[in-house]
Amino acid sequence: MNTLTRYLVVEIVRMSLFVLAALLGMFLFFEMINELNDLGQGTYSFGKMLVFVLLESPSHAYEFMPIAALIGGMVALSLLNQHSEFVVMRVGGLSIKKVLGILCFAGVLFAIATLLIGEYVAPNAERAAAEIKLAAKGQGILQGYRSGFWFKGKDNFVNGEALPDKNLRRLDIYQFDGRRRLSAHTSAKRGVWQNEQHAWLLSDVTLTSFDDKGLHVSHLPTQIWESVLTRDTISGWLVQPEKLSIANLMEYIDYLKESQQKTSRYEIALWTKLAYPFICIAMLIIALPFAQTQRRAGGVGLKLFVGIMLGLGFYFIDRLVANWGLLYDWSPVLSTTSPSVVLLVVALFLLWRQERR
Repeated sequence: MNTLTRYLVVEIVRMSLFVLAALLGMFLFFEMINELNDLGQGTYSFGKMLVFVLLESPSHAYEFMPIAALIGGMVALSLLNQHSEFVVMRVGGLSIKKVLGILCFAGVLFAIATLLIGEYVAPNAERAAAEIKLAAKGQGILQGYRSGFWFKGKDNFVNGEALPDKNLRRLDIYQFDGRRRLSAHTSAKRGVWQNEQHAWLLSDVTLTSFDDKGLHVSHLPTQIWESVLTRDTISGWLVQPEKLSIANLMEYIDYLKESQQKTSRYEIALWTKLAYPFICIAMLIIALPFAQTQRRAGGVGLKLFVGIMLGLGFYFIDRLVANWGLLYDWSPVLSTTSPSVVLLVVALFLLWRQERR
């Protein structure tokens, strides 16, 4: 890496990280305001609320990384252009292809960071944040074990696996009597929440009861189970499909296919996770034609405003197209990549027009 490449990459990365820190600070502030409603419930103190909000920051960093790359790249290049540094570089022999190569290199750095955060940091931090909040509010759910989650009810312990659709599978319910002796064990392959009855519908149930006369086993196709463990409780701590890791999404998609269920939402989430890091590269390329405009067309403040509007507009359009893809059953690849491809083509066209002049 030569000195010029290093200089440009450092300036772009430095400004993009500054923008990312500003975006995180703003959204974490709003997150704290939102959490004030739960403050004081159980042992949910201000310190635990602060830890919860900080553990949410990797997920926000993952979402804002492409926007930060766009705004940071646009501001960094605009400052270089305003100080005539970029003009001197171009006159000195820096071709547009070389500039695009440098931007792609910087974009790869952001893509790697985005992939690592989205695959390893954010899902674990999200899960830990939910567990801290639930434990503080007295909702005793423990998860992260190979056997699934553990939930302590009034007189029972529940072990099972919570699915991203907030239903349960591989469920074991251990019932205890007043003398804390195991009185019954219920196992079920699946539990589906019933809104009308506000209870779980268990399927393929094996009920084992214990008394002084011995052991009694019975098999039932279905059984209604009322519990303080509700679907709303699960939604509070279960990581959403969009925040699952790629490996977990692939595993769950295989499960849905085996059980002949619809996989569209999770396939879109998977392809979004696969394509999202590369959006950082596209965003830096998009920043170039806007940053190269002459100073009389607007200062850095205007470029910053344009970058914010363009980044937020892309964010909402990207989510809108993904929802349309889910609604109209489009191809997951088309739903997740089309906004980035269209914006990249527009950027290259603007860049081509500038070079012709």
